[in-house]
Amino acid sequence: MRFRSIEKSPTGIKGLDMVTGGGFPQGRNTLIYGGPGTGKTFIAVEFLLNGASYYGEHGVLVSFDEPADNIVENFQTDDRILEKLIKDGKIFIEDVSGAPDPSIGSYSLDALKIRIEDAVKTTGASRVVLDKVDSLFDGVSDRGPLHMELRHLISWLNGMGVTSVFTAGDSGGKPTHGLEDYISDCVIHLTHTFDGEVGTRHMRIVKYRGSSHGLNRYPFLINERGISIFPITSLKLDYSVSRELVSTGIPDLDDMLGGGVYRGSSVLISGTTGAGKTTVLSKFAYEACRRGERCLYFANEEPADQIIRNMESVGIQLKDHTDDKLMIHSDRPTSLGLESHLTEMQDLVMDFKPDTVLVDPVTGLAAAGGPSNRVSNAKNLFIRFTDFLKSRGVTSLFTYLIRSPVTATQTELEISSLIDTWIVLEHVRTNGDYKRLLRILKSRGMDHSSSVAELKFTERGILIKGGSW
Repeated sequence: MRFRSIEKSPTGIKGLDMVTGGGFPQGRNTLIYGGPGTGKTFIAVEFLLNGASYYGEHGVLVSFDEPADNIVENFQTDDRILEKLIKDGKIFIEDVSGAPDPSIGSYSLDALKIRIEDAVKTTGASRVVLDKVDSLFDGVSDRGPLHMELRHLISWLNGMGVTSVFTAGDSGGKPTHGLEDYISDCVIHLTHTFDGEVGTRHMRIVKYRGSSHGLNRYPFLINERGISIFPITSLKLDYSVSRELVSTGIPDLDDMLGGGVYRGSSVLISGTTGAGKTTVLSKFAYEACRRGERCLYFANEEPADQIIRNMESVGIQLKDHTDDKLMIHSDRPTSLGLESHLTEMQDLVMDFKPDTVLVDPVTGLAAAGGPSNRVSNAKNLFIRFTDFLKSRGVTSLFTYLIRSPVTATQTELEISSLIDTWIVLEHVRTNGDYKRLLRILKSRGMDHSSSVAELKFTERGILIKGGSW
């Protein structure tokens, strides 16, 4: 027997729609609860904004906690979209933050229903949000009658055919004031956790009646783009692969590799400090831009101008492409938690739509993992990010800092098995002189050279000597 999933109202938040299988239950109720600052109101309001902007579904926001003016100010954007939607009659804010407590006396919510019904009819709304609905219970000792009224309110909203969302606080992992999970068809729990000094918001779907859903704790980020959720743990290894070879920008290295690297593959360039990892990476970036491709460069240790200046000394003119093809995003990994950093990287990939992504160095991301499980967390990030890029056919290059030449063929994060091509660079001393050496440890699907070659950086570019078969 195969059960049909219930109808969904898309939230317009891509990651959330993915883990919920399409959005919130249409014509039913969803409860979102969490502590202060976890993003409850933000998700609820974005549900209304996206509904009115993209899906032709008008909305009503009933605010028990903040005046309407404060809400408009809190969700101010450059295009003033909330104000426009309110002016156009597509969203209405029913401000009951200063109204008499409807739970006093007979515990009847009839007056609240009248106000909601009038707002729904005026706007033609099919989405209704009751923000901080648990405020109804403040100062009430006997919660039984009010619980019953709240159940009646949900049934009444369902009977109107609107998709409703309630938000509430968190008390020991449960909704505050005994607002039990069973009154809603979908229940989402938001948390804000810290690992050392690093904070990360997480989302978990506690239940979803009549629908399958993601079972993990999903990190999410609130920034100028809105809400971003990165459920990459759900990716499957079912993406197609390319047989096209792309050049590294270094002809001799292409020869050693057997023609280049496969488009959409992952490449690791590891080595000790000063071995030339960033230079080889930058040459690949320049070559990709020269082919007319878009390139996104995540620099975790240097500002963009410094990278551009340094590469000019070896004839790599990155500045020729920074106006259109090349974006260098410089940021300290410790500026965000590991999960939040991953989500921001995903957002930039989605916005810029690159053909090639470079991360220099990937080892820097481990510092954002917090003191506990730093290595395993960073490895998990790497798996999820490379899968995300491969699923989009993006060629990816990562540099990896090796602490000692003795460990040149080892990675602390244990990510080598996830890489398609691994290039090892070494800075060694021979007869009183230091030389840079290059070898290809592996390149899946390629008849590559196993020789050790000398790598030289000159004003004329990058030269490789001795890389014959």
